[in-house]
Amino acid sequence: MTIQPFDKSNRQYIAEAAQLLIDCFPQAYSDCAYDEMTHILEDEKLAFMAVENNHLIGFVGAMPQYGMTGWELHPLAVRENFRGRRIGTELVAALEKAATQKGCITMFLGTDDEFGKTSLSDTDLYDDTYTKIENIKNLHKHPFAFYQKVGYKIVGVIPDANGIGKPDIWMAKRIN
Repeated sequence: MTIQPFDKSNRQYIAEAAQLLIDCFPQAYSDCAYDEMTHILEDEKLAFMAVENNHLIGFVGAMPQYGMTGWELHPLAVRENFRGRRIGTELVAALEKAATQKGCITMFLGTDDEFGKTSLSDTDLYDDTYTKIENIKNLHKHPFAFYQKVGYKIVGVIPDANGIGKPDIWMAKRIN
C-alpha cells in the first residue's frame, strides 16, 4: 500500500473515489459523488490517496480556509475492508504535512452525527452544551474517536445541523 498525492488525471482512481464516497456516505453523495470529486480535486486544494494493487482503497482531502492558516479536512474515506490498518492515520499525516508546507496552522473538520452514534445525538445541545461535549460517549463506531486518536480535539458542535437531534461535531488540531 502506498500513500501519494491524488492523481487527478487518472479516471480510474477518480471513479473509485466517487464510488467510495457513495459507499461511505450514501446519504450525502449517492447522486453527486462525481461532482464532489471534481470539487475535492480543485487546484488550490490538497488530496492524497492510498493505493494497493493499482486500486484506490482510501483518500483524504482538504481545502484552505481563513486565508491559508486554517484548512478544512474533507473528506476522509477508507474502504470498509481496509479499516483498522492505519490507512486513515497515514492519509491524515500526509495531508497535514502538505498543508503545513502551505502555511496551515490549524486543521479542522466537521463529523456529523446523523444516525445516533454518539451521546450528542437526540439531545438538546442548547442546554448544558459544554458538559455534554465533555462527557461525549461513542455509542456505535462514530469517527470522532478516530480523529481523537490522531490528535484532534472537539472544539464545538453545531446543534441540529442535520435535523433536530443530529449535530455536527467540530474538531481541530494545531499542526504547525
